[in-house]
Amino acid sequence: MQNARRLIVWFIAGLSLGALGLGLFMGHLVPAKAQEPKRFQYTIVEVLPDTQNMQTKLNEFGANGWELVAVPMGSMTEPRLIFKK
Repeated sequence: MQNARRLIVWFIAGLSLGALGLGLFMGHLVPAKAQEPKRFQYTIVEVLPDTQNMQTKLNEFGANGWELVAVPMGSMTEPRLIFKK
Protein backbone atom coordinates (compact mmCIF):
# COMPACT_ATOMS: atom_id res chain seq x y z
CA MET A 1 0.00 0.00 0.00
CA GLN A 2 2.88 2.40 0.84
CA ASN A 3 4.53 1.66 -2.49
CA ALA A 4 1.31 2.43 -4.36
CA ARG A 5 1.01 5.81 -2.60
CA ARG A 6 4.63 6.66 -3.36
CA LEU A 7 4.13 5.69 -6.97
CA ILE A 8 1.05 7.94 -7.23
CA VAL A 9 2.87 10.86 -5.57
CA TRP A 10 5.88 10.52 -7.90
CA PHE A 11 3.57 10.18 -10.89
CA ILE A 12 1.69 13.40 -9.99
CA ALA A 13 4.97 15.22 -9.30
CA GLY A 14 6.33 14.09 -12.66
CA LEU A 15 3.20 15.23 -14.49
CA SER A 16 3.31 18.60 -12.73
CA LEU A 17 6.96 19.18 -13.61
CA GLY A 18 6.32 18.06 -17.18
CA ALA A 19 3.41 20.47 -17.53
CA LEU A 20 5.51 23.28 -16.05
CA GLY A 21 8.37 22.54 -18.43
CA LEU A 22 6.02 22.40 -21.40
CA GLY A 23 4.46 25.71 -20.37
CA LEU A 24 7.86 27.37 -20.11
CA PHE A 25 8.95 25.91 -23.44
CA MET A 26 5.78 27.05 -25.19
CA GLY A 27 6.13 30.50 -23.65
CA HIS A 28 9.47 30.95 -25.43
CA LEU A 29 7.99 30.01 -28.78
CA VAL A 30 5.38 32.78 -28.72
CA PRO A 31 7.02 36.17 -29.29
CA ALA A 32 6.06 38.87 -26.81
CA LYS A 33 4.20 41.83 -28.23
CA ALA A 34 5.90 45.16 -27.74
CA GLN A 35 3.79 47.61 -25.81
CA GLU A 36 3.06 50.87 -27.52
CA PRO A 37 4.20 53.79 -25.39
CA LYS A 38 1.38 55.67 -23.71
CA ARG A 39 0.65 59.03 -25.23
CA PHE A 40 -1.02 61.79 -23.31
CA GLN A 41 -2.70 64.95 -24.43
CA TYR A 42 -2.73 68.00 -22.17
CA THR A 43 -4.81 71.15 -22.09
CA ILE A 44 -4.66 74.25 -19.89
CA VAL A 45 -7.86 76.12 -19.08
CA GLU A 46 -8.02 79.52 -17.39
CA VAL A 47 -11.13 79.91 -15.26
CA LEU A 48 -12.73 82.57 -13.13
CA PRO A 49 -11.88 82.08 -9.45
CA ASP A 50 -15.44 81.36 -8.31
CA THR A 51 -16.44 77.89 -7.13
CA GLN A 52 -19.43 77.42 -9.42
CA ASN A 53 -17.46 78.28 -12.57
CA MET A 54 -14.57 75.99 -11.60
CA GLN A 55 -16.96 73.12 -10.78
CA THR A 56 -18.72 73.54 -14.12
CA LYS A 57 -15.40 73.37 -16.01
CA LEU A 58 -14.22 70.36 -13.98
CA ASN A 59 -17.44 68.45 -14.71
CA GLU A 60 -17.37 69.43 -18.38
CA PHE A 61 -13.81 68.25 -18.97
CA GLY A 62 -14.24 65.17 -16.76
CA ALA A 63 -17.27 64.08 -18.79
CA ASN A 64 -15.11 64.25 -21.92
CA GLY A 65 -12.42 61.95 -20.48
CA TRP A 66 -10.01 64.59 -19.17
CA GLU A 67 -8.29 64.13 -15.80
CA LEU A 68 -7.31 67.12 -13.66
CA VAL A 69 -3.58 66.91 -12.88
CA ALA A 70 -2.71 70.36 -11.48
CA VAL A 71 -4.10 73.72 -10.44
CA PRO A 72 -1.27 76.26 -10.47
CA MET A 73 -2.22 79.51 -8.78
CA GLY A 74 0.20 81.98 -10.38
CA SER A 75 -2.22 84.76 -9.64
CA MET A 76 -5.29 84.35 -7.49
CA THR A 77 -7.37 86.16 -10.07
CA GLU A 78 -6.73 83.63 -12.89
CA PRO A 79 -6.33 80.04 -11.70
CA ARG A 80 -5.45 77.52 -14.37
CA LEU A 81 -6.72 73.95 -14.58
CA ILE A 82 -4.33 71.50 -16.24
CA PHE A 83 -5.98 68.37 -17.65
CA LYS A 84 -4.62 65.27 -19.39
CA LYS A 85 -6.13 62.35 -21.26
